[in-house]
Amino acid sequence: MEIFWFVIIALILTIFFILDGYDFGTGIIHLFFAKKEKDKEVIAKAAGLFWDSNEVWLVAAGGLLFMAFPTLYASAFSGFYLPLIIILWLIIFRAIGLELRGHINHPIWKTIWDKSFGVSSLLLALFFGIALGNIARGVNLGGVENNLSAYEPHYFFLPLWDASFSPSTTHPGVIDWFTIVIGIIAVVTLTIHGANWIVLKTNASINTQLKNVVFNLNITLAVLTIFSVSIWHIVEPHPLANYLEYPIFLIFPTIYFTGLIGLFFVKKFKKEVYAFTCSCLMISGGVTSTLATMFPTLLPSTNNLNPDLTIYNTATSEYGMSVAIPWMIIGIILLIIYFIIQKKLLGGKIDNMDYGH
Repeated sequence: MEIFWFVIIALILTIFFILDGYDFGTGIIHLFFAKKEKDKEVIAKAAGLFWDSNEVWLVAAGGLLFMAFPTLYASAFSGFYLPLIIILWLIIFRAIGLELRGHINHPIWKTIWDKSFGVSSLLLALFFGIALGNIARGVNLGGVENNLSAYEPHYFFLPLWDASFSPSTTHPGVIDWFTIVIGIIAVVTLTIHGANWIVLKTNASINTQLKNVVFNLNITLAVLTIFSVSIWHIVEPHPLANYLEYPIFLIFPTIYFTGLIGLFFVKKFKKEVYAFTCSCLMISGGVTSTLATMFPTLLPSTNNLNPDLTIYNTATSEYGMSVAIPWMIIGIILLIIYFIIQKKLLGGKIDNMDYGH
């Protein structure tokens, strides 16, 4: 039952990063590449018409995590309190940037909310990547120092950064050189995804330019991927052990590299949906590869005194997990219906659709 809920939550998180990921990427493209007012308006629509439904998947993942793995939920939401609050404020400013942009037709007003949308999107992509880096690196569960726990074994506290800026220190911060590398990978990946979404959904004048941006960023991402794999052993001595024990897990990095390699042909694709499909594969493969590497661990411990938090020692009772299944099914069905209706209403190019007025 624990494995079942782990797979469900991993699936929902992957869907969130695919769907809201293109919103983050759209904001980054809006910030750096949209110069004409017409492009700014239509690119804002490409995120604005979809962001609220896409974030429902994050709420669903949080709710299921609370239900299935309450110990992990309590531990993570206390230990990662500061970055989670930062993410919450960034989500708020991204949303109001989109919603308020069209309320007053004045250049200063629009510029303020354009920057709010773009900068928030950039920092959200960075912080979600940093969060993934923290999960891969692990935390000092129990606050162990001198072989003594400062508090309960499943709790921890992380400052925003540590003076050493090292992932190997006794008390690492949220931000160190390793998590920054993963954060930059997330920014590059989601920028590619957002650019593909804009090309798919709009007739913006920069669409041809964006194909070149995707190609160039894909080269950067390939280099960063190789670099991140080469340094992973610094924070995890045997990062690929699960792939030797469970060869079926190799399907996840295969999915990632299929998307990555496919995007090198972005300029030759005859249909715009092919590039977007490749970036979807890349995101889903990247998230699932990380989780497969850690399985069954959910949050590693960086000390030898307190054990890792796993799907087994953080799970709720068997009864609780079984009772939740029908409610989860109902919720997922409602989400899918909502998603299908929205996509049908907003199918095709969205340039002439109304938003923000």
